[in-house]
Amino acid sequence: MEYLLKHGQVFTQGRFQNVDILLRDGRIAAVGGPISSGGSVSIDLGGAFIFPGLVDVHVHLREPGFSYKETIAAATLAAARGGYAHLGAMPNLNPVPDSRAHLQAELEAIARDAKVHVHPYGAITVGEQGEELADLAAMAPDVLGFSDDGKGVQDSKMMERAMCLARDLGKPIVAHCEDNTLLRGGYIHDGEYARLHGHRGICSESEWGQIARDLELVKKTGCRYHVCHVSARESVDLIRRAKAEGVDVTCETGPHYLLMNDMDLQEDGRFKMNPPIRSEADREALVEGILDGTIDMIITDHAPHSAQEKSRGLEKSLMGVVGLECAFAVLYTGLVKGGILSLEKLLDLMHTAPARRFGVGTPIAVGQPADLTVFDLEKKWTVDPEQFLSLGRATPFQGWEVQGACKMTFIGGEIAWQEDET
Repeated sequence: MEYLLKHGQVFTQGRFQNVDILLRDGRIAAVGGPISSGGSVSIDLGGAFIFPGLVDVHVHLREPGFSYKETIAAATLAAARGGYAHLGAMPNLNPVPDSRAHLQAELEAIARDAKVHVHPYGAITVGEQGEELADLAAMAPDVLGFSDDGKGVQDSKMMERAMCLARDLGKPIVAHCEDNTLLRGGYIHDGEYARLHGHRGICSESEWGQIARDLELVKKTGCRYHVCHVSARESVDLIRRAKAEGVDVTCETGPHYLLMNDMDLQEDGRFKMNPPIRSEADREALVEGILDGTIDMIITDHAPHSAQEKSRGLEKSLMGVVGLECAFAVLYTGLVKGGILSLEKLLDLMHTAPARRFGVGTPIAVGQPADLTVFDLEKKWTVDPEQFLSLGRATPFQGWEVQGACKMTFIGGEIAWQEDET
């Protein structure tokens, strides 16, 4: 199908322009205006905003192995609804993609069911157990990078070996940083809320201590290194100093860490994730890290579980929340409408920076793949997880009044999702 998108405010070349876009044969055929419709299907956007398809390099699609939590079909449709065109799929699956054979099962499921572009990660260690290096070389041609997300690599020698091999393969190490010896049975942040309500806390050092270790290994090995879901102010400080020293490091954080602190917690599993939402001082440090470029990108860490698994309160629920369908809206409302950063900066965090670091995602320009999304930035709505397309329902943003709604998303020049306006 050939589409002509008219009267949109298009984000191209780092700024917004009132132009038309012609989509033909899966690519952007023209950007300008006015463009005649010819034989194309003309869609009048009425001044809505056209963005490059968003990029989230940290999601959990749960297939193969855990389809009762989520499916690739459901998650990728939810992603399209949220404006995403590219997803990086984490490897805590069954089988864990730690070899070519195990990765193949995931690749086949993606090819069969994905509604947006999905790029799997290979595991760093066999079974994500930290005891034996996975077959990185065999997986390298088909993975975004290597991660044991959900578990920190505890042995420094193992991590150093992985970094050396990843460096030689031209792939990044994407590290979940967590020192198991410091967890001590904790399950929320070791802060004021935990003390007031008698919960066991997770100290910030369990995150930043392993980041400090890894940064020294990056200096030694020259590996490309990316830190997952940064939550603590000490982590931001460490990464800021490493960048100033020329270390090849990038990092990410999530909407809940930027918009909430531990005193926003409730006795509900939808507030439980790993790492946990931390203190107001941590939140402020993360915002500062976004503003000064220390934190490169925002991800959702979309991590669905069944309703039963999330119904056991803060202590006993499994860790993980969902966010693909509301991430842009909560960030636009809280950060852009809140006067903290510009819309252009938010798009850099949600598209351009991850595209630059990981090589996935494309700008709106002639000849580029027609992967783009349309948002009505005036529309207000309430986050209601019962309306999600994802099988996951647990979000800390339930009930939030937000602004900015996705109207449609194109993948390869075809409509992957469109708002039902009936």
